Amino acid sequence: MRAFRSRTGSWGGGWRRWVFPGIWLIYLVQTAADVDRYSSGAAAVAGYGIIVAFCACYLGAISSGWELRIGRFWLLFCVAAALTGVETIFARDGAFVFFVYLAVLAVAGLRERAWPLVAGMGLVTLFGPALFGGWRAGQDWSGALAVVLVGLAMYGFFSVIQSNIELAEARAEVARLAAENERTRIARDLHDLLGHSLTTITVKAGLARRLAQRGDHSRAAAEIGEVEALSRSTLADVRAAVAGHRDVTLAGELATAREVLRASGVEAELPASVAEVAPQLSELFGWVVRESVTNVVRHAHAQHCTVAVGGRWIEVRDDGRGGLPGAGTGLIGLRERVDAAGGTVRAGGVGVGGVGAGWRVRVDVPADRPVRVAAP
Repeated sequence: MRAFRSRTGSWGGGWRRWVFPGIWLIYLVQTAADVDRYSSGAAAVAGYGIIVAFCACYLGAISSGWELRIGRFWLLFCVAAALTGVETIFARDGAFVFFVYLAVLAVAGLRERAWPLVAGMGLVTLFGPALFGGWRAGQDWSGALAVVLVGLAMYGFFSVIQSNIELAEARAEVARLAAENERTRIARDLHDLLGHSLTTITVKAGLARRLAQRGDHSRAAAEIGEVEALSRSTLADVRAAVAGHRDVTLAGELATAREVLRASGVEAELPASVAEVAPQLSELFGWVVRESVTNVVRHAHAQHCTVAVGGRWIEVRDDGRGGLPGAGTGLIGLRERVDAAGGTVRAGGVGVGGVGAGWRVRVDVPADRPVRVAAP
């Protein structure tokens, strides 16, 4: 029944719902001619009245189909079928022209389940005239063929409409998912960018304040200058994240991590080279370093932080207060990136039972997995 409606305001809206199907009622002139041939007087008036009533039922059923008023649709269909039977009294086999329109309604309402009903109407049209001896008519092959062919044509028509509806729905769903994925990407990137950068700015601003209090104004000014430069860089990163263009590398994040850890008073042990890391993992491992070092500075209260890398793995460890693996936004975003690359994340405390005595984040990407870094 949904095939009746491709779009509100299209063929199912306004005057079109009446005019387009009403044009084809012109073929009921054949029934009217048979009424004139076989009936006269009051009988002829009744025959013509049944034709008018059938037209009203047919158009009403079409309109109900557009509005998806299923109960009313089938009620009008049954009334139209009953009128077909009554019209045989006045138009004889000319009443079987009604079956063409009933086939249209049957296919619209039942689709492939309508074929037994359409076949039945075709058989009645074919053999019905011969069953009534008083009609003195033979088998109506042309009428039966018209019923079946119209049913086939309408089945194809409604199938095309249904396919268009499903295609439009699929496109709408793709657009919705694309928008949702873009929002998720922006939220994740902004968290990673702002969380890291604001933490660094806070640490450096605090260091500059302490230096100023001790009278070391030159170093305090240098730290404030770095805060200004970092703020400008962060603003550019945010703009790039929203626009979807941003370059994150492992080497760049290690250089930033060294400065951030130094400013926060954490001793850093970083790899001297990242040449052994697979080039396609540089961006992913850069995000691992950024998120992990940000958490070390903000939450760990650590004295020492170590970053170790291999060809397809990276590990960040600190000696802070540790804790239990949580579901923070940063860790969730990191897992999403690693999952997209076909790798695994292990995060937790390194003490007894995974509690206390520091924290460790390790990411492994198997060599047989194609790397698909989450697209910016």
